[in-house]
Amino acid sequence: MTLHTFDLAPITISLDASSGHIAGLTVSDGERTLTPLHRAPWVDDPAVTFPPDTPLTVQRLSGDFFCAPFGRNDVEEAPLHGWPSNSSWEHIGTTQAEKRLQAAFRLSRLVMGATVEKRITLVEGHPFIYQEHRFIGGAGAVSAAHHVMVHMQEGGELAFSPKSYAVTPPEALEPDPARGRSVLAYPARTPDLTAFPLANGGTADLTRYPPASSHEDFLTLVEQRGRSLGWSCITRRAETDRVIILKQPQVLPVTMLWFSNGGRDYAPWSGRHSGVLGIEDARASPLGHAASIADNDFNRDGVKTAFALGEAREVVIRQVIGACRVAPGEGAVRDVTTGANNLTLHFDNAATRTLPFDPAYLG
Repeated sequence: MTLHTFDLAPITISLDASSGHIAGLTVSDGERTLTPLHRAPWVDDPAVTFPPDTPLTVQRLSGDFFCAPFGRNDVEEAPLHGWPSNSSWEHIGTTQAEKRLQAAFRLSRLVMGATVEKRITLVEGHPFIYQEHRFIGGAGAVSAAHHVMVHMQEGGELAFSPKSYAVTPPEALEPDPARGRSVLAYPARTPDLTAFPLANGGTADLTRYPPASSHEDFLTLVEQRGRSLGWSCITRRAETDRVIILKQPQVLPVTMLWFSNGGRDYAPWSGRHSGVLGIEDARASPLGHAASIADNDFNRDGVKTAFALGEAREVVIRQVIGACRVAPGEGAVRDVTTGANNLTLHFDNAATRTLPFDPAYLG
């Protein structure tokens, strides 16, 4: 593991350059230090042994990582979620000026012939990390996603920018009861996030985590058209903080949710990976690379699932992750808006919370 750590108040971030995973993130808010992102329990266990086919992205499962393609690789040979989360990144430089720090990295491997670069930007006083990934050149098309993970000790409340619908893939994540359990219905689709169909009847409220005990589930939220800002806000009960994830909806039109709550019994999961939610902003089909670049249910509905690459083309993908404590008098998050140099959380009791933010980053 090769760690690069960058510090500009109120943020400290460590990137594992051997895998591209964010190994650690802290955000200072007043007298508190928040640790918003998840790290799998086996990552720091020196005694752990992995099955021989375990990809590096599972062995180092931490924080957030970039997927290209998302999920199954069935076009170009590569591990699960592609080389960006399974191989090394070269640190090509860090600059610091005008209260900004930017660290740049280049992936050691090509993706569909494209060079992939990563830039992490910190801004003094901002409780956010600003992330950019760039495909330079290449040929064909590729899906891509961020893979943010949050751990909740005692669950939490989930809020999102308006979605058109939520949909599960044709098959459950864990269809074999000898290996694990899933509770949602597969396939199923609904515009109501508070009433998603369950496999055994009834519904689950996807704005509350967890929707069940001991389960492993996955679904896709499709962004409502015409939105200029896509957002997810996870309010963690025991941790009394909020994790905020921002995207450009025209670039990443879906948000995939991975509910990992003790529902896998095989190594290295072994029932101990629980209380975790993956928030995976993407341009992808959940069924893998080939499905993403083919005709599919999403792109037939006008939702893009891949980026076109080209010799003279650069593709830029930006995303933002931040956190803040829950302050007295705040209610449940109902909206997120941006101003000239800030971001405002709007609560259901008419209260607001404003945080320093650079809205120009997401355009």
